[in-house]
Formats: sequence, C-alpha cells, structure tokens
Amino acid sequence: MSATRKLLLPLALTLAIAACSKPADTAAPAADAAAPATTEQAATPAADAAAAAPAAEAIQIASGTYKLDPSHTDVLAQWSHFGFSHPSAHFGNAEGTLVYNAEDVTKSTVEVKLPLSGLNSFTAKFDEHLKSADFFDAAKFADATFKSTKVEAAGTNKLTVTGDLTIKGITKPVTLDVTVNGGGEHPMAKVPAAGFDATTTLKRSDFGVGAYAPNVSDEVNIRITTEATGEKPAA
Repeated sequence: MSATRKLLLPLALTLAIAACSKPADTAAPAADAAAPATTEQAATPAADAAAAAPAAEAIQIASGTYKLDPSHTDVLAQWSHFGFSHPSAHFGNAEGTLVYNAEDVTKSTVEVKLPLSGLNSFTAKFDEHLKSADFFDAAKFADATFKSTKVEAAGTNKLTVTGDLTIKGITKPVTLDVTVNGGGEHPMAKVPAAGFDATTTLKRSDFGVGAYAPNVSDEVNIRITTEATGEKPAA
C-alpha cells in the first residue's frame, strides 16, 4: 500500500463519522417543542366551567302596586363599637308601598316609613338611649322615611334605587343596591308577591345622630330584606 493511500484512508474514515453525527437538516428546531399552547389548549378547567354555566334566569314580577309585609321586612343597621364589637339594631313595623312597572322598571317607585317605635337593639336600656335626644329623638321625630327618586336596572335580577332618606327632619340622598329575590303568586296568600334584599352604607352624622363618633363608627352598614304583596287579580 502506497504512502498516499495510507494517508487518505484515515481521512475518509474521519469524514464519514462526521457526516453520520451531523443532525438532519429537516429536524424540527428544539424551540418548537416549547411553543406556546393555543388559546383552546390554554383554557383552564375553571374557565371551561364558567363558560358552560347557564346565565341566571331573570325573575319576573307583575306590574302593580304592592304593600310591604312588616312581618317579613327587616331593616338592620350595624356599626363598629371602638373596634371591639359590631352591634346592630333592628327597625321593625315597616310600612311601605312599591309600585312596580315590569315594562319599564325606571317608572317604578317605592316609599317606606319606619316608625321608631319599632327600633330594637335587643337591649332595653340601649333602646332608650337610641330613642333619646342623643340619637334619634323619637319623641320629636317619630318616623324615618325613604322615598325613591330613581329606579334603574343594574343587571339580571339587580336594581339600583336612589331616594331621599329623612331622619330627624334631615333629608339626604341614599342609593340602595337591590337584589330581586323572587316574584310570582304567593303560595299561601294566592296574591302577586315580590321579594328583595338591599344594602347601603350611611354616615349617621349626616342625619344628626353622630354622637360618640369616631370611636363609635360614623359609618353604618344597612341590610334590608322585604316581601311585598299585591291585590288578588280580578276573576
């Protein structure tokens, strides 16, 4: 074997090994394996469940005039006492009228009277203090009242009711966030009925009952639940 052939043989062997070890030109880039998932692939189970959940069904209330049922109406006020506790007081014996317009809810109205004789803090001594001149001065101002000035739809089974609240002869605008609980024929009374919950936050000092603020919080959270019934439809 010539010297030239001895030199070419190892060189050819080296080139062949190198060619076998080179990656194929058609191989997919490594980055492709880490490509971001499509929108469908990235969807989470929670998102899928939310998309599949049926929309809330709108509760239907018949147009008409409804009277508040004092036995099933509760206005509850709650506040902070020095940051240690959150006492509450109940305003009972509510009287009121709701005029509901199903075709145009903005034409609905509500008017409520809360006799302070129905104020109950669940402690007799505190009831006396709340009804005294330090707070509500019930001997002089026997009732608190609310009269709507605007009713607006705020989503499925939701309303926003703005009105004038009067306490101790002082009138201020208040907005209630209202949830429609039910509507239809009352199963016992067999008359049209409607039910609502509502919430708002007031500053009691706006109405002349701000004693001991801010140690006793000026802000008072109000929670309302009520049922109202209409007249039995004519045969």
